Amino acid sequence: MNISVVICVYTQRRWEDILAAVASVRAQRHAPHEIILVVDHNPELRDRLAAQLRDLVVVPNTHARGLSGGKNTGVAAASGEAVAFLDDDAVAAPGWLAAFAKHYEDPAVLGVGGRTLALWPGSPAAAELLDPAHPLLNAAVPAESGRRPEWFPAEFDWTVGCTYAGMTPGPIRNLMGGNSSFRREAFAVAGGFAEGIGRSFHRRPLGCEETEFCIRLRQRSPGAELVYDPDAVIWHRVPPERARFAYFRRRCYAEGLSKALVTRSVGVHDGLASERVHALRTLPRGVRRGLAQAVRGEPAGLRRAAAITVGLAWTAWGYAVGTATVRRPPRRRTVPTEVRR
Repeated sequence: MNISVVICVYTQRRWEDILAAVASVRAQRHAPHEIILVVDHNPELRDRLAAQLRDLVVVPNTHARGLSGGKNTGVAAASGEAVAFLDDDAVAAPGWLAAFAKHYEDPAVLGVGGRTLALWPGSPAAAELLDPAHPLLNAAVPAESGRRPEWFPAEFDWTVGCTYAGMTPGPIRNLMGGNSSFRREAFAVAGGFAEGIGRSFHRRPLGCEETEFCIRLRQRSPGAELVYDPDAVIWHRVPPERARFAYFRRRCYAEGLSKALVTRSVGVHDGLASERVHALRTLPRGVRRGLAQAVRGEPAGLRRAAAITVGLAWTAWGYAVGTATVRRPPRRRTVPTEVRR
């Protein structure tokens, strides 16, 4: 299985992070078929990357601003049998692509996602991670790095783009966009990522473009499988401003808005299936655990229980507002199957 890797980039402020992401892909035990950098409407960054990284495919986003347009551009430019996506502020463990590739031996598998661990504030700088021999990238048991805020519940790690408590290995409804891969034919079946639903240059940190895509793929190909494999590890940087409670609330509210767009596109039953389980099982367990920790003399447990309650409430509020205001489903792009360079 040859796998094209697409990294969507948009700002020179992440220059060192971009180089670290590229270096981690180059160091894969399962060598990438190609590395494609999609530059989101930033000609200066595109020219700089093309000049310095001559062995990579560097293309401009030919669709609307944002991750959906960037990913659609990357898929159209890719020539691999599968396409993997890595965030521009993330680094992949050496076995990342190998963990993806082994699942594609099963023809029923159309997509594979992996475990995303946090690089909290205080983690190694991107320049340190340029070394593929860095201990973090070669740990026997991968773990998050840096200083997690004491109040931050693991059940809401999705707010910073990371794998959250409650995810289990095996078949899964949807993959997380910054650590995912799909067979090429998946895009022929489902079309491209929907525009106007995911993160772009909106004021609010919207998301869920990969959720809507995965649900739509499963609806159009009921026998298809999507798999979560925790051995496909990446580390995702969490900037200090995203480790604050104000951002946590804002991200939860935006997620509710995004989920309203998803349900308008794919239906309420499929659009909220995983969320019901998470809200009714995982989150109550997290609250009980936090309260028990507080009783045993750990004050941070109470703060985590409170954060879970606030996060659920703000997500539900965002969903209610979004449901009341959404008028039409997001636009979907059809991704050409031919290679575009």
